Amino acid sequence: MAEFFPPLKSELMMWIRGAIGVVLIVIGGVWIAQGSGKMHGSMMTGHSQYTGLGVVVVLVGLGLLGWAWRVRNRGSR
Repeated sequence: MAEFFPPLKSELMMWIRGAIGVVLIVIGGVWIAQGSGKMHGSMMTGHSQYTGLGVVVVLVGLGLLGWAWRVRNRGSR
């Protein structure tokens, strides 16, 4: 019976990875907007290196979100 229910630890880690992934996607999106000059009010505004850094952060966030999704789908079989 235990094989039908994923361990609590792995479920908790799935949610933590997903939450961190969403936060990183939002932060990366803000950095992209600031670096490209679309969002004003920061020292980062208009500096293109923040656009590149934002893209990397968004990709890491998407990777974490995809990892959490994969673990979730594998555990539900």
